[in-house]
Amino acid sequence: MAKQGKKLQDAAKLVDKTKVYSVAEAAELAKNTSKVNFDATVEVAFNLNIDTRKNDQQIRGAIVLPNGTGKTQKVLVFAKGEKLKEAQAAGADYAGDAEYIQKIKDGWFDFDVIVATPDMMGQVGQLGRVLGPKGLMPNPKTGTVTFDVTKAVNEIKAGKVEYRADKAGIVHAPVGKASFEADKLAENIQTLVDVIVKAKPATAKGVYLKSVHVTTTMGPSIKLDTLALVK
Repeated sequence: MAKQGKKLQDAAKLVDKTKVYSVAEAAELAKNTSKVNFDATVEVAFNLNIDTRKNDQQIRGAIVLPNGTGKTQKVLVFAKGEKLKEAQAAGADYAGDAEYIQKIKDGWFDFDVIVATPDMMGQVGQLGRVLGPKGLMPNPKTGTVTFDVTKAVNEIKAGKVEYRADKAGIVHAPVGKASFEADKLAENIQTLVDVIVKAKPATAKGVYLKSVHVTTTMGPSIKLDTLALVK
């Protein structure tokens, strides 16, 4: 453990805490400061000047990253009839209705994302208390409540990422792995940044991006130049 601690300390020395970095610089630094013995996840965290108690300042959505996330997501689709067959053909890991609702009630969670057709939401709603706290409840805003299950499954498998501002106005989302080439990682970061910037509520006052940081699993935090991000 002491050896790993030294590695992390050395990695932290590579980041100048008095400096703000461009997206390209941050992507390169994220790769260079990842010292864990596995392929670390790279995340971006936004501290936004919003009041999520107001309905018009809640930020939530989903995007498909151009270079994926580096992780294959297991998808569960709640559907029936032809939509069930469509989900299976699209490559859903699991697809069904009542039997999967019961499995979840019994404690089964071997999936990452749930997609549901609108006509299934009455039944899926029974799982709100279980799925809600885990951030797994399907939602139209993230494209996971839809009759177009083929599109939904394909986007998730291609690297779709959901984002949501918490009560403190913090948004964080994965943008890839430390093993990604720096330019592809930078492209993913920039894509997420552009979406968050465009999502600024019209009623939000003052400086919208209070701070933006790029981090890797157990790695140091890299502060982005927020002034450059909004140009």
